[in-house]
Amino acid sequence: MSETALTTEQLLAQPEADYMNEGQLAFFQKLLLEQRADLQARIDAEFKALRDYEPNTDIADSGSAEEQRQWQLRLLEREKKLLDKIDQALDRIADGSYGWCAETGEPIGLKRLLLRPTATLSIEAKEREEEMEKHLREA
Repeated sequence: MSETALTTEQLLAQPEADYMNEGQLAFFQKLLLEQRADLQARIDAEFKALRDYEPNTDIADSGSAEEQRQWQLRLLEREKKLLDKIDQALDRIADGSYGWCAETGEPIGLKRLLLRPTATLSIEAKEREEEMEKHLREA
């Protein structure tokens, strides 16, 4: 990967023909690794808080504490899913498929990847997927 890191502005200023070049892949790899490290630190802190939990003898406080624990567990589950998505995106960078729509093979687009670096579908493909899900729910 490239020695000089691109800024967001430099990334967006590159011509379409340079899509997912070495510099762009390095940019997204760095972004994903930073997000992964931040997320892992949050997960570790949440696990520590759950391990350090001491039950309260007051029934009202105990109910609140249990509700808080359930909320923390749901949050951890969501964060673990995001961690998996980040790892999958890093795998796609390694195998050369990052940035390309899994459904159509078309570019996902730099702006979309900046907003959601774990995206696997182009905006159009994602809209079709959501429309299909909507129809299935209504059926």
